[in-house]
Amino acid sequence: MSHPEWLENLHLDFIGLDTRYWLADGRETRRHYLDSAASTLALRSAHHVAGELLHHYANTHSQAHFSARIANHAYAWAHEQVLQFIQADSDRYAAFFAGSGCTAPLNRLARTLAARRPERDVVLASLLEHHANDLPHRKHAGTVIHIPLTGIAPTLGAVDLAALERLLEQHRGRVNYVAISAASNVTGICNPVHEIAALAHAVDAWIVIDASQHLAHAPLAMSDTGAAERELDAVVFSGHKLYAPGSPGVAVVRRALLDGCEPDEVGGGMVEDVHLGDYRITAQFPDREEAGTPNIIGAVQLGAVLNVLQRVGMERIHTAEQQRLRQLLAGLAAIPGLRVYGDPDLDRTPRLGTVAFNLDGLDHGLVAAVLNDYHNVAVRNGCFCAHPYVRELLKPELWALDLDPDAEDAATLIQRRQGMVRASLGLYTTDEDIAALLGGIRDLRAQPEYYRAQYDADSEGNVHHREFATPTETLFDPAAALDRALAQLSASSGML
Repeated sequence: MSHPEWLENLHLDFIGLDTRYWLADGRETRRHYLDSAASTLALRSAHHVAGELLHHYANTHSQAHFSARIANHAYAWAHEQVLQFIQADSDRYAAFFAGSGCTAPLNRLARTLAARRPERDVVLASLLEHHANDLPHRKHAGTVIHIPLTGIAPTLGAVDLAALERLLEQHRGRVNYVAISAASNVTGICNPVHEIAALAHAVDAWIVIDASQHLAHAPLAMSDTGAAERELDAVVFSGHKLYAPGSPGVAVVRRALLDGCEPDEVGGGMVEDVHLGDYRITAQFPDREEAGTPNIIGAVQLGAVLNVLQRVGMERIHTAEQQRLRQLLAGLAAIPGLRVYGDPDLDRTPRLGTVAFNLDGLDHGLVAAVLNDYHNVAVRNGCFCAHPYVRELLKPELWALDLDPDAEDAATLIQRRQGMVRASLGLYTTDEDIAALLGGIRDLRAQPEYYRAQYDADSEGNVHHREFATPTETLFDPAAALDRALAQLSASSGML
């Protein structure tokens, strides 16, 4: 198929697009999945590749039999796909897998980079970081200073480059690295990571990029121009946000940052030899960074996704999503009393397919519950593991509450207001999904008192429908699913 045909048909190639649930009003409808910033649905063709590999499954680190050779080849292929996807030179960069998301590789990088230059005890991170790209640096890397953003709340923009320059100069000689998200998981706002890299490198600081919210939506290369000063030193991302749930976290790191340092984790597969008195670490990448048995199946599934996305072309994917994002933002802007967070001007402040919003006078928990229970629209609400950023965006509203801090219900009221609703797009998002979201919001705006009367809020700010309840095990019960599978086995084989 040609590239246009790939993109036209790919949105249908996801598991779970036809999932249906019964709603509070008695209807059964298709789920509209708008929670991709948390985790994406699985690309069926990539899942098929992983299933095919299971027919040959064996561990890596051996060439003794056919299956072991196949596993080694497939696992190496997955690493190659990662390097190709972000245009990283395999002679200078190494890709390795770790954990189940970006948290594990970011912790490892924080520990490794802190040990490499202990005299540099300052890390600069932006105000919009997810906890995964904030807390590891606080714990392992010394002092973390947060870079302010442009604009004022609630329409904050990207990292303030002038403020970053001042901080780099103020702490010259002490900044070890700058940790920046390529795109926010709350607002989708993008940071100019290559410009930030040039500023950091000018003072001999490194740059670590959390690309978890970026790579499913837009292209990202290690250098945007080919210039060395604009090159990224480390890029980390999560496979479960890239249409490969169950896949590991990924790090692509400049080899020079790892050479000469003992790997953060030790064990089988990353040593040349072990004696009772000592051990010798292999110089081979990525083996030295991947102690133990890897998540072979998950890595290969992710590699297959990256290969498909390269065939389609990330520029083409990005262009198509931007059209849908503009459609969503225009629809939200037309709803009275709805507030979108972050600078909404896409020409001034680029953003990807994630939008956070609130409705005046309605708690975010209630909005998310009504959208789910009455419209089958799956969104997320809360602070999205980015508490400082969300509080900064909400600061004018929280101040306006004018609550007595000593009042008995003050803490509960603040907690109920301290959050947002987030809708996030994926390759599978359709006009129908966006229409369902906008229609649900308009319905809620039209009869807020009716919907308030259907729910109670607990002390933690969670809302519960007073009459409609669907026990989760009636929707999916792993034990029942296993029973069905075993019954099929019994029927087909007569063994059980």
